[in-house]
Amino acid sequence: MRILAVGAHPDDLEFLCAGTLAKFKEKGAKIFMSYLCDGSMGHFKIPGPELAKIRKKEAENSAKILGAEIQGGMFPDLDIHPDKESRKKVVDLIRVARPDLVITHSPHDYLCDHTAASKLVVDATFIATLPNYKTDHKPHSLIPPIFFMDTLAGVDFIPTEYVDISEFIKIKEKMLLCHQSQYNWLKEHDGIDYVDFMRKVASFRGLQCAVPYAEGFRAYSVWGRIKPKRLLP
Repeated sequence: MRILAVGAHPDDLEFLCAGTLAKFKEKGAKIFMSYLCDGSMGHFKIPGPELAKIRKKEAENSAKILGAEIQGGMFPDLDIHPDKESRKKVVDLIRVARPDLVITHSPHDYLCDHTAASKLVVDATFIATLPNYKTDHKPHSLIPPIFFMDTLAGVDFIPTEYVDISEFIKIKEKMLLCHQSQYNWLKEHDGIDYVDFMRKVASFRGLQCAVPYAEGFRAYSVWGRIKPKRLLP
């Protein structure tokens, strides 16, 4: 099975679905991780171009923990829009990864980059199957099911499915801590401890489904995406 997870920024996947990716990996899946924005806005002191390089390396270090393929930084922060050129870039991402299942942001998350990424992924996963839509890569043969991952702090998000990540919480934490630039930034900018925040959300989702730690998801339930079986691990 081939799993593609697409976040807006280099640390979004670690925060919101890394436990599920680790569980997929244990079951033998091929994992692709992608962040669409370069992360260049997320710091008080480090200039944007330098920060983008730092965050690229942090994302690569995190992906190595899973043995995942990593690709990202197609757009500057706050400059991602569901327009023609952006859609084409994400279509090629889909055509290269050729996923059986895609995880991405909720369309109702708190940040414009997150909601734009969600829209682009939804559109591109369908368009990627169209032979007459020409890019540098051949069409994908499957319109993949999509699962929206939790919003930050779970606000305005009621999961329809849960994944027990209790055995993978340490891996999730280790991956998240690869993003030290953001660990420090969020302490200064938002007054939160990155890892503590993540654990509280995972614990709360676990409480909802009677396990120590869980991640919550909503299936994108439209014609052509619904499968008569459980797809999450």
